[in-house]
Amino acid sequence: MKRQKNKLAGLQRRKAISGYLFIMPFIIGFLAFMVKPFCQSLYMSFCDVQLGAMTFKPVWNGLFNYNYAFRVDPEYTRLLTEELSRMAIYSVSIMVFSFFVALILNQKFHGRALVRSIFFLPVILASGVMLKLDSENSLMNAVAQTVELNAQGTTGITDAIQNILRTSGVGVRAFEELFEVIDNIYDVAISSGIQIIIFLSGLQTISPSMYEAADIEGCTKWESLWKITFPMVSSLFLVNWIYTVIDFCMRSDNEIIEKITNLMNINLNYGYASAMSWAYFLLVMLIVGASTFIISKGVYYYE
Repeated sequence: MKRQKNKLAGLQRRKAISGYLFIMPFIIGFLAFMVKPFCQSLYMSFCDVQLGAMTFKPVWNGLFNYNYAFRVDPEYTRLLTEELSRMAIYSVSIMVFSFFVALILNQKFHGRALVRSIFFLPVILASGVMLKLDSENSLMNAVAQTVELNAQGTTGITDAIQNILRTSGVGVRAFEELFEVIDNIYDVAISSGIQIIIFLSGLQTISPSMYEAADIEGCTKWESLWKITFPMVSSLFLVNWIYTVIDFCMRSDNEIIEKITNLMNINLNYGYASAMSWAYFLLVMLIVGASTFIISKGVYYYE
């Protein structure tokens, strides 16, 4: 018995060492290249950074930048509210989309490997270079404008449903957000590649014997989904949620990031830009922490 415990302890130790070796490059890179700028940015958020000819002089002004951001600047609080609301809606949409796509890709059918590769393409397309080429593709932009002009004189089924729901006055705001997500399904799909892979890897670890036992007991597919599939991959929901939220905050079309970048590069106001960055960072971390605490309550861990 003691020998078996020693073996388990040795196995756990080897796993821990392997994990630390895996993240060691990131730790070294963070300590070598990120800690100093991280601390300088935090200090500058409490300063009025005065720039001159080959000079960089931060003058301490306390909470002035934060007070100006939340109480004086008319754009920052509005953009903050809009982006955080959009983050919540799109993150939930991406989670739902990626999970059900992973369920489909986990089934046995001809050409499954090809379909999986197609759904992984958004990971490649979402890279910086490909996204830049996609946004500057004049042919695609011309085609999109032509389709939009041709569709202006027609009323689709979606438009008709939207008009009916608006006139009914029932859940107008919720339906508007839903139709906005549907209209931007391309953005949802292109942001779901990593999440699909993570969910798919979790689904493949579930033993088929569990579903066979459930079938023998008379469980329906719907009951198996909620009683077996969801609990077994629940830990991956937490991983994917954190990744999705952080990934959304780093998108190129984030208006808060655009405002901060323009304020820093064009207006050269490093102190105020740092304050806005830190306020946004802390709010996102607060959301991640609160949502992680809530989701972790429903996570099922198994040996």
